[in-house]
Amino acid sequence: MANPDAGGRLLPLLSTPHKGGRSALTCQFRCGNACAHDVANTSGNAYFGDVVREALTRRGVLRAGALGALVAGVGVAGAVPALADEPEQAQPSGQPDEAERFGRGGSDIAFTPVPPNTDDALRIPDGYASSVVVRWGDPVLPDAPAFDFDDQSADAQAKQFGYNCDFVTFFPMGHNRALLWVNHEYTDENLMFRGYTGGAAATEEQIRIALAAHGGSVVEIERVRGTGEWRLVTKGRRRYNRRVTAQTQMRFSGPAAGSDLLKTAADPVGLNPVGMLNNCSGGSTPWGTVLTAEENFDQYFVNGGKVPPAQLPYISRYTIPAGVTSGSRRFDRVEERFDLARHPNEVNRFGWIVEIDPFDPTSTPVKRTALGRFKHEAATTTLARDGRLVVYMGDDSRFEYVYKFVSKKRYIPGFDRHNRTLLDEGTLYVARFTGDSPASEIDGSGRLPSDGLFDGSGEWIPLVSGDRSYVDGMTAAEVLVYTRAAADKVGATKMDRPEDVERNPVTGAVYVALTNNSNRTAAQVDEANPRPSNKHGHVLEIVEKGDDAGETTFAWSLPLVCGDPNDPATYFAGYDKTKVSPISCPDNVAFDRDGNLWIATDGNQLGSNDGLFVMPLRGKERGHLRQFLTVPVGAETCGPMVTQDQRSVFVAVQHPGEIDGATPDNPASHWPDGAQPRPSVAVVWHGAGRRIGA
Repeated sequence: MANPDAGGRLLPLLSTPHKGGRSALTCQFRCGNACAHDVANTSGNAYFGDVVREALTRRGVLRAGALGALVAGVGVAGAVPALADEPEQAQPSGQPDEAERFGRGGSDIAFTPVPPNTDDALRIPDGYASSVVVRWGDPVLPDAPAFDFDDQSADAQAKQFGYNCDFVTFFPMGHNRALLWVNHEYTDENLMFRGYTGGAAATEEQIRIALAAHGGSVVEIERVRGTGEWRLVTKGRRRYNRRVTAQTQMRFSGPAAGSDLLKTAADPVGLNPVGMLNNCSGGSTPWGTVLTAEENFDQYFVNGGKVPPAQLPYISRYTIPAGVTSGSRRFDRVEERFDLARHPNEVNRFGWIVEIDPFDPTSTPVKRTALGRFKHEAATTTLARDGRLVVYMGDDSRFEYVYKFVSKKRYIPGFDRHNRTLLDEGTLYVARFTGDSPASEIDGSGRLPSDGLFDGSGEWIPLVSGDRSYVDGMTAAEVLVYTRAAADKVGATKMDRPEDVERNPVTGAVYVALTNNSNRTAAQVDEANPRPSNKHGHVLEIVEKGDDAGETTFAWSLPLVCGDPNDPATYFAGYDKTKVSPISCPDNVAFDRDGNLWIATDGNQLGSNDGLFVMPLRGKERGHLRQFLTVPVGAETCGPMVTQDQRSVFVAVQHPGEIDGATPDNPASHWPDGAQPRPSVAVVWHGAGRRIGA
């Protein structure tokens, strides 16, 4: 249905329950049916409502105010915060509303929201245009063959754009040329190959194609006629183009490199891992490299129950299959390293943040062990006030944690050799959150507590710094390889699938997308997770002490509790809910140069396709969330990435047509070309050359 606002515009609202958003195919191939398994975190760590409240209050920490001078971004809005010059606002007596607390500044967001739909198309607002930049199978290397769905090969796929695109980042080379990095998270063999019936029956060539379709791609792109449109460069040398796959030679760096936990028969020194898997979100560095995050790596291995007894508790903590599951891709049939009965340490060589230089296609990717090992979802960099590098990260599973890394040394602009050591020395922290309202006011109904906000305070708890472990009974190497277990021991706070973590380039506040958690019970409801069976998710906002990313204390609040705006358990930063778009399952977030929050969704449980939304975070428009686009049927919205000039927004359209029962002979989607569905990166721009959203 649609409700008119005071201005007569029609805004889409939903008022009836709908079936869950993800298909069984997505659950199987993306994360190995993670939600069907027992919760991996069985620690006794407290939930928010159980934590003793600390002296730090939100009002003593929170302010909109002036950040220290920070380096400029690398061409993507929000890559590194810019200088914020808003003065701190004096607080009136009583509880300030959201707009007052975050200043009078705002944005010029103005477009007619895209209504919820189930169309097999990329739907965008009136006045905008879109095109596909690159799709699965497009040639990346100059000698790559043209894509032929019915004549695939591993050799060809290793030179072509990989499957299921996710994280997107952009490196300008002047005004009209750029490099685009794209993650390839996972493969769906049911949609890639005709007659596929499972890994045990797959041909060895199909398995090798899948290995080659993982990883990431660097492609050179060019602006079209001075507009916000970009296209793939298909002629000329294209000397930066590159494919990284599950078979690319890499190296370890940092404190855990060379530890016994990373040694294998093929790599007895523990320094030379091969390939990366299930790369979901990521980030970029101030010196112009990619940080790509390995997430659901567990599903690629078999026989986790046959590792040495001392390793078994950690195997279960990362949900490694005990035997051979029916849905396994059976990579072990072509590379025995995926059989943990033979190579028990091989699994420890995945689950890292990987640094890749997009400007040097001959460089060796580096797995940075100082950033810890878990199901990484993000790697967003910024600078502390004193110049140290900070990396924010989420662990995307139910009841897992939020992390950050702070380097020991400072970033020095232009000193590349020095800066590339920053990710190897520093302190890894995990977050503990505390609510500030009486437990009786957090009753699972979604009603705000008496202070008018779901909010509280928190701290970053150190886990390890170099060779020094802060966790009793664990060495530094063990903390870094078994980071989940270390975080359990220090009492980190269990969250509802913390996915992307990004810092606002204007205010310096940090935003965490908490996608959902249907396993949270009424007894586990707390101020930061105010609903049981949280199927729609929410967004958490962190403001660190003094707006300094290097600090270890912070305030937090929930500016967005997702779902149908007609549901009283939803919250849109205090904005009039009759004027907002419905949203479900926030996954990736990004910012434009004005500091507006862009939210991509995954698994919409309101009966509509997933989409991309924008919400101002300051001024009277704070909380006015509007849907900017929807992706085709069966697809997930990934990326997103708004260029620094705000004339283009890139989205990765992942797994179009991934609907139960779909096959190549019975496709559920024909996007983007009218034939078999092909995961693709699209770009959207304003037809009149205006800034995106304005």
